[in-house]
Amino acid sequence: MAKKIISAIDVGTTKVCTIVANVDSWGGIQVLGVGVVPSHGMHKGVVVNVEEAKESISESVRRARQASGVPVESAYVGVTGRHITSLNNRGVVAIPRNDRLVRPEDLKRVLASARHITIPEDRKLLHAIPRHYILDGQERIRNPVGMHGFRLDVETHIITASIASVKNLVKCVRGVGIEIEDLILEPLAAGEAVLTPEERELGVILADIGGGTTDVAVFKDGSIYHTSVLPVAGYQVTSDISIGLGLPFEIAEAMKKKYGNVAPDLEPRKDEITLSVEDSHSVSYRNLCNIIRVRMEELIRLILLEMPSSDYASLAPSGLVLTGGTSNLPGLEALARSILRIPVRVGEPMGVYGITDVLHNPAYATGVGLLLWGIRHKGQPAWQAVKQSGILGKFFTLLKKFFGG
Repeated sequence: MAKKIISAIDVGTTKVCTIVANVDSWGGIQVLGVGVVPSHGMHKGVVVNVEEAKESISESVRRARQASGVPVESAYVGVTGRHITSLNNRGVVAIPRNDRLVRPEDLKRVLASARHITIPEDRKLLHAIPRHYILDGQERIRNPVGMHGFRLDVETHIITASIASVKNLVKCVRGVGIEIEDLILEPLAAGEAVLTPEERELGVILADIGGGTTDVAVFKDGSIYHTSVLPVAGYQVTSDISIGLGLPFEIAEAMKKKYGNVAPDLEPRKDEITLSVEDSHSVSYRNLCNIIRVRMEELIRLILLEMPSSDYASLAPSGLVLTGGTSNLPGLEALARSILRIPVRVGEPMGVYGITDVLHNPAYATGVGLLLWGIRHKGQPAWQAVKQSGILGKFFTLLKKFFGG
């Protein structure tokens, strides 16, 4: 049975996770090795110190290589940060042939038309994802190839990113000898790992709450509908604890992970407990949990403000799926449900087998999702999909030179 080695690198604000896996001829993904290390040189999902970020990536790759016994030569890499922007755009072309039969080249033409938008010089196209096609006014067509028509439209989700931010990330990964298979927006990857086909079809909100950012995505009719990135996540919770209780940041982080609960009322016996920590610090369990709860309430309301429609219950009947490391906070699921009045669950990675014990945690949704995206979206890399003739061809050539490709 033919196998292929693939790798993914999730360069986060608090950790770098490298996963090495086998892909069998049936598309199954067998995890061979995982390397997880603390992240340095990153802030809110963006590289702020190239050398420190390179060292973290290098150590993560080394551990994954050691665990798997397989060299890591290329990888799918996640991208996030407040610099990400998105919009839905429509492209349209005529079917010029006498038989009026839609062919694969027509899909390429109409997608190129949808991508033909004005992008500022300091930004680049990261993804152009076709949501659905319209043929002679008939909507919600998933694949029009082989159908007859005169006019073909495509509704496309366009995602752009800061050239500087992407270039710095690319420099760090390539600087440790790893080629990039594709750059993938992290909430798209996380969605591959934790959402069911039914949720994506009916409509669902995904919130990947990491260390530095909260990545938000809305899926509808089986495809991506809306994406955004909030610069608020686990780091801000720890910072609030540190300031509010007068603790060093590292101790505040340890207290959050060990004792944090956004619903302390459910544990009345702990209500008046005083927690002793290193260096003779002591804090009230109630005070610790109240600080966490206030910040998480604010974050949930910020997620609502990012929605493209105020009627979020109709937009996403499947509710909200929380993932990312901060979603491990006890009581968060119940808190979100009480505020939003919609179904809420915490999503763990699915779709891989092998050495996966460490990956059965929402913190690794993006890493697993990067592998799944690479398998399910084979073909031309999304960040190089602008390679077309004419103006788009010149744009691609400039990008290629810019990134040293």
